[in-house]
Amino acid sequence: MQFIDEVKIFVKSGDGGDGCTAFRREANLPRGGPNGGNGGRGGSVIIECISGLNTLIDYRYKQHFKAKKGGNGMGSDRHGAFAEDLIIQVPMGTQVFEEDGETLIMDIKRPGQRFVLAKGGDGGYGNMHFKTSTNRAPRKHTKGWPGTEQWVWLRLKLLSDAGLVGMPNAGKSTFLAAVSAAKPKIADYPFTTLKPQLGVVNVTEGNSFVLADIPGLIEGASEGHGLGHQFLKHVERCGILLHLIDGTADDVALNYKTIRKELKAYSEVLAGKEEIVALNKCDSLSEEEIALKKKALEKASKKEVKTISGATGEGVRGILYTMNDAVKAFRAAEAEAEAAAEEAEESEEQAQEITEYYGEEE
Repeated sequence: MQFIDEVKIFVKSGDGGDGCTAFRREANLPRGGPNGGNGGRGGSVIIECISGLNTLIDYRYKQHFKAKKGGNGMGSDRHGAFAEDLIIQVPMGTQVFEEDGETLIMDIKRPGQRFVLAKGGDGGYGNMHFKTSTNRAPRKHTKGWPGTEQWVWLRLKLLSDAGLVGMPNAGKSTFLAAVSAAKPKIADYPFTTLKPQLGVVNVTEGNSFVLADIPGLIEGASEGHGLGHQFLKHVERCGILLHLIDGTADDVALNYKTIRKELKAYSEVLAGKEEIVALNKCDSLSEEEIALKKKALEKASKKEVKTISGATGEGVRGILYTMNDAVKAFRAAEAEAEAAAEEAEESEEQAQEITEYYGEEE
């Protein structure tokens, strides 16, 4: 399936149905009162998050979404039917922007999460609604309210616990294939991976996390060189980063600094994420070369450097345990932050209710 992470779509909610002017006309009631029903509400356009999707390909070629109009009111007190809502299903991590591409409308992260993007128009009133004690036979009815329409951008940022970053041909796809059931394309040349890949890593029973293989970054990626912007946005949602360095490269320290420079230039938040550094392809190096390159990399990164080989599996199990501990810490921090945000929101609502209550008493 083709990976599409950005589309522009047009949405229009349904117009409300028109009200009706009608009167009772029966054999025993030649001058019956008004009985024109109200129009039905138009269908709304709703964004819904579902699991199992990881691309926006469905909206690449179908870009116009229009909900149906509500039913018109009829005589005999019959109200028009409400139109069905139009559901647009998107994967987790989808962001909805206004037409300018900058104003965020909604950030969708959880399966089942829904958001009304365009509310359906209300139905018009039938003449029965306008009956009063002084106006017993109104001939007035109103048309339904029109729906709303707009162009919006859908942008997907993959949700994963950990992200693989590094220069092209650093061995990221090989590592992902070794630790998960994902089947990324693997070859011995740069830019083999042209789209993000996701895999579930099972560390021990009951301990697993989602790992994303982000296509290789190059110098200038933060400015859009190569496919920089398209790929860096996916790393933003990762909890931690595994920075793989090609051990066969001439200058491992330079490769590390290049990627760190691009991450920082793109986003301070991204640069501040927990990072685990690993010297990969150690099966192709002698013990002396490993020691020299590990020392140079530790000096550049100021971190403990793991030595691994995604091809042979050497050191992989150990780094997975390290990653799993980091992911657990990230999840705990996220849960704590969400709980604090919910508590603050509840306190704000309670304070508002108290203010409104005492304001009404006065």
